[in-house]
Amino acid sequence: MPSMRDIKEKIASTKQMRKITKAMQMVAAAKLNRAQATAENYSAYADKLREVVASIASTSSTGSSSKHPMLATRPVKKTAYLVVTENRGLAGAYDSTVLKYTQNLIQEKHASKDQYVIIVTGKVGLNFFEKRGYPVTLSKTDIPDDLSFDDVLDFAKQILALFDTKKFDELHLIYNHFVNAISQTLVDKQLLPLKDLESESAAKVNYVYEPDEDEVLETLLPLYAEGQIYGALLDAKAAEQAARMSAMRSASDNASDIIDHLSLSYNRARQAAITQEITEIVGGAAALE
Repeated sequence: MPSMRDIKEKIASTKQMRKITKAMQMVAAAKLNRAQATAENYSAYADKLREVVASIASTSSTGSSSKHPMLATRPVKKTAYLVVTENRGLAGAYDSTVLKYTQNLIQEKHASKDQYVIIVTGKVGLNFFEKRGYPVTLSKTDIPDDLSFDDVLDFAKQILALFDTKKFDELHLIYNHFVNAISQTLVDKQLLPLKDLESESAAKVNYVYEPDEDEVLETLLPLYAEGQIYGALLDAKAAEQAARMSAMRSASDNASDIIDHLSLSYNRARQAAITQEITEIVGGAAALE
């Protein structure tokens, strides 16, 4: 049985740990508010950009835009998976959900490593795939919490360049989608080649383009794809902070439970020690009579 001193030291160390987890919870909550606001503000721009791109794609169905490499479907010889993870951990099952899903998906769909490549963000995912020998063709581990478009622009351009040079034939985004502060859902969506744009031009807005639709589309399609990657990273960043806030709240609650249990053990040990001292005093007094 541990001594009273050992129990007291463990109570003190657990209280210190609870202070840390509570502080991390508050930091994650503040970062979540910023990340959520940024993601919501960007979604309005992304929706409008998608509307314009869809409008051009639908009105030029017989023109050269339908043959644009980002719109054209080609035989899939190799699939790329852009997997979004974090750098630090301490966010519960945030990373394991994405990584286990990707691992199972690859095992189900691909017979060899020649059929797929991995593009990953975050040190957690990079370490996971490298240790298991997955073919990681591109990675990025310096994504800040306050994410801007410039932070991911070069990374997104590298991904599009790999698609343009036929290093892979389709690209899937796999990440955690932010639902609310206590809930995230896994998302697996195909980004390249771009699909279903024509069916989404329900607004039927007649735009006037200068110089012409095909040249505008040539600029907008890469911008749209880069924006989709940026939007996914923003969404995942909000989900990450929400998961970390929830994990730190659970850690603080668990620390409180441990402190209560240790305090009860300490009081019992203290009561037993007092009872033993009283017994010894009474026994000594009886021996003197």
